[in-house]
Amino acid sequence: MRMKRIDEIDSNLKVQTNIEETDIRFLDVRQEPFKVYGLYDYKNESVFKRLPDEVAEATSEGVAYLSLNTTGGRVRFSTDSKYIAIKSIMPHVNPMSHMPLCGSAGFDMFVDEGSSSRYHATFMPPVDMKDGYESIIRFTEPGERNITINFPLYNCVNSLYIGLQESASVGSGAEYAYKKPILYYGSSITQGGCASRPGNSYQAIISRRYNCDHINFGFSGSGRGEDVIVDYMSDLDISVFVCDYDHNAPNVEHLAATHEKLYKKFRSKSPLLPIVLVSMPDFDVNPADSIKRRDIIYSTFMNAIRNGDKNVYYIDGESLFMGEYRDCCTVDGAHPNDIGFLRMADKIGHTVGQILAKSSKDGDR
Repeated sequence: MRMKRIDEIDSNLKVQTNIEETDIRFLDVRQEPFKVYGLYDYKNESVFKRLPDEVAEATSEGVAYLSLNTTGGRVRFSTDSKYIAIKSIMPHVNPMSHMPLCGSAGFDMFVDEGSSSRYHATFMPPVDMKDGYESIIRFTEPGERNITINFPLYNCVNSLYIGLQESASVGSGAEYAYKKPILYYGSSITQGGCASRPGNSYQAIISRRYNCDHINFGFSGSGRGEDVIVDYMSDLDISVFVCDYDHNAPNVEHLAATHEKLYKKFRSKSPLLPIVLVSMPDFDVNPADSIKRRDIIYSTFMNAIRNGDKNVYYIDGESLFMGEYRDCCTVDGAHPNDIGFLRMADKIGHTVGQILAKSSKDGDR
């Protein structure tokens, strides 16, 4: 008997790569009225990236490569088209054994209504794609919609085109309630490994929950608190800094030499910026080492408090996966799955939400 593909058995798993609509037009997201968030100078750069080349290359070889991964990138727009398609140009694909392709290289789509944003569908990448893919999602009901499409977490994207009906309207989409972005810095966990789709990274969940913009500076295996990138980050105009820096410090000594230094750089440039210090969530992998690392981060926090800092917060990473089924929160003991990321979003998001609520009262958005 011939071996069948799963999409021949279950049509719900069929990936559409041949778009046959005769009334379709493709529009470049770098052009108005589309708005791209979370990526650097997207209108003028030839590929989508998170950092300027000079900063990425001066930081490390790993950051130079990973800065081209589009985690945290989003395009927002509005349309009354009865379908939305994408045409993504991607130079290569890096399959990962412990992360779904639809998370590492896929795009997912949300419909924004008021202050809420709800998942609608995923533009599923074909398993054999080589230089990008096309996909289409159709709506069952007509109407004008605000749309957010999240970029891949672990892949490079050179260009992205949105396919709409020729007769459809297209606008700039919903505005974030909090326009100054939250900046997240850290490791592969921060980058989004190993969410099943981009919208399930903890930062994306927090962004939807509080209707706030964000920037993801998670660099897999390469978030090491180097002076170059710390100087760059501390000059950005942001609302909150979530310092998820712990994992990639090669040892306890390195973390001790860089963590408080990183905090002080931000504080010296922005005396009132809310700073959230987070220790690693996968505490159970090596508890003895995790305790030492947590002590360093807590020491940074306590020293800040003793020096009168009223805008610094601490989150114990051990608490992020706390509760029943703690052992179900990762794919490999370290990298969160969707359950793990939701728990991270709940815990970190609670603190972020309090900060944003306070900033609203103070009139600073």
